[in-house]
Amino acid sequence: MELSQILAKCDHTLLAQTATWEEIKAICDDGMKYQTASVCIPASFVKQAKDYVGDKLAICTVIGFPNGYATTAAKCFMASDAVDNGADEVDMVINIGWAKEGKWEEITREIAAIKAACKGKLLKVIIETCLLTDEEKIALCKCVSESGADYIKTSTGFSKAGATFADVELFAKHVSPHVKIKAAGGISSIEDAEKFIALGAERLGTSRIVKIAKGLENDGTY
Repeated sequence: MELSQILAKCDHTLLAQTATWEEIKAICDDGMKYQTASVCIPASFVKQAKDYVGDKLAICTVIGFPNGYATTAAKCFMASDAVDNGADEVDMVINIGWAKEGKWEEITREIAAIKAACKGKLLKVIIETCLLTDEEKIALCKCVSESGADYIKTSTGFSKAGATFADVELFAKHVSPHVKIKAAGGISSIEDAEKFIALGAERLGTSRIVKIAKGLENDGTY
C-alpha cells in the first residue's frame, strides 16, 4: 500500500492536555500537506482550527473524553456545540460503567441521541476495548450498529492499552455492514497501519504515521 493511501485514512491526532494553539496549528498544517482524513483535536480548538483550514481539511474532535461518564445531556450538548463550531466529525466515549452493568439499551439510546446532536456529521463511538471482555465488545458492536453511528473505535489512547489486531478482527465480524472501524492508540509503524487496514479498519487514530512520512521526506525517500 502506498504511504499516501495510509495517510488518507489517518485522523492526525493531538489530544494532550497541554496542547497549545501553535501545536494544533502545526498538526493542521501537517494534515493539509499530507492529506490526512482529518485532524483530531480538543473541542476548545475546533472553531479556531476550522477558521484556519476552511474546507481544506476535516476537523474531528472528542466528547465525553476520555472517561465517558458525563451525562447523556452533557454529551449531546458537547456534540452539538462542536458541530456548531465547525467540527466535521465527533468521537464520543461510551459510559463504560454501563457496559459493565450490561445496560445495552441505555448505551444504544445514548449513542443515538448523540448522533442526532451531531446534525448529520460523522459520529465515531469509542468503546475502550482494553477495559472490556470479548463478550462486552460483541454486545457493544450491536449497540453501535443499532444506534445509527458511523464508526466503532477501539480506544481513547488514554487508558492502559490501545488498538489490537484481535479487536479490529472482532469488530469486523460483529458490526453491521454500515458501521466502519477506527483503530486508535499505539499505532506506531507503517506495517502495523497496513495490517489494521487489511483487517478492516477504515480509519487510524495516530500522529506517528505523519511523523514517519516527515522522516522519509527528509531522507528523500517520500
